Amino acid sequence: MQGWFLFYTTVGLAVDSMKAHKLRTFLTLLGVLIGVLSVVLVGAAIEGLGVTASEITSKAFGTETYLIAQIASPGGLSRRQVFEKLRKNKQIRKEDLAHLRMITGDQILYSPYQQRPEDVKSGERTFEGAIVIGVAAALADIRDVAVADGRFFTDQEEQTRQQVCVIGEDLRVAFFEGTSPIGKTIKVRGYDFRIVGVQEKLGSSFGRTQDNSVYMPAAVYARLYGYPATMSIFGRPRAGTGLTLDTSLDVTRVALRSRFRAKPGADDPFEFLTPDSIRGFVDNILGLISVVVVPVTMISLVVGGIVIMNIMLVSVTERTREIGVRKSLGARSSDILLQFLLESLIVSGAGGMLGLAFAAVLCEILSQAFGAALKITTPYVFLAIFVSSATGVISGWYPARRAARLDPVEALRSE
Repeated sequence: MQGWFLFYTTVGLAVDSMKAHKLRTFLTLLGVLIGVLSVVLVGAAIEGLGVTASEITSKAFGTETYLIAQIASPGGLSRRQVFEKLRKNKQIRKEDLAHLRMITGDQILYSPYQQRPEDVKSGERTFEGAIVIGVAAALADIRDVAVADGRFFTDQEEQTRQQVCVIGEDLRVAFFEGTSPIGKTIKVRGYDFRIVGVQEKLGSSFGRTQDNSVYMPAAVYARLYGYPATMSIFGRPRAGTGLTLDTSLDVTRVALRSRFRAKPGADDPFEFLTPDSIRGFVDNILGLISVVVVPVTMISLVVGGIVIMNIMLVSVTERTREIGVRKSLGARSSDILLQFLLESLIVSGAGGMLGLAFAAVLCEILSQAFGAALKITTPYVFLAIFVSSATGVISGWYPARRAARLDPVEALRSE
């Protein structure tokens, strides 16, 4: 009981001292507040990027979709790696797609995927750098392509090679702002294409827009550009088959390995990509960013700790006589040490909590103002509280120890 009484008394003395020096307390608290605010905001931005990347991946790639290609790595490759993969892996041709459809088409939906940049025209206006994509009508189901206006083209339109297309939001805004583009035409390589749908807005991914697409039937694409040396193939298990993404991917791999006569135990002579591998790549990038950026922002907490130490040293100097009086009345060195440590800890802890509160408010404001996805997660909350408290203890230890070691006689003589 006596120990608790002494503790509460020490806390009261620490709080009274802080109240007596409001400006000094505020400046100390401000240093920690800014440090915690910066760390939490950076953490929220990194987590928000991860959430946004997952949403974009689901929209652009699909949730149960996989990609088969000669090279399908999600990250950047060196020239040497590209040449090595081109030498090792087989080209994926239209005959291979036909083989997959014949052998496994009753279980799995397939679509070719070929793309290239092209300038697209409508009247006198030109949209530079559109991405013209040749696909099957099944791609709408394979990749969960959401259409905001109109529809995706049909199997019949694909088989009869009709010049129809589905455009992205950027082209709609550039050519048909304020009106519906359905039924109107655009020119691709001088040929008219009737617009049957507008894809739902996807936004940007790593600084590149995903809304400049022009989807057209693969056969029409081949008529414009010819069949490429190699193509990509998207696959997805058909509804009702009971196949999962992994099992359907295994079915496709077995069929392709058999066609390419891959030896048992040998690596696949092609590559595949799944939503998990894309998310894993994004998570690795964000992890690297965290490793670099978060420690840099924590420098501001170090600065806050230096501010705490300097102000506490000044406080010890100013209150030397007070310390001498307390020691002469029976206060132990441990009591003095605890008092100054508690002052430092309370200020830094309060700064951490306020920094966390301000960060939450700023995240909400920025999310509403700019449509950014800023997400404060539990690890960063605990990191902010722990680091701010540790900063207070570490920064306050030396001044508190110095105060506790003061000789009471010498302290009473000071002015």
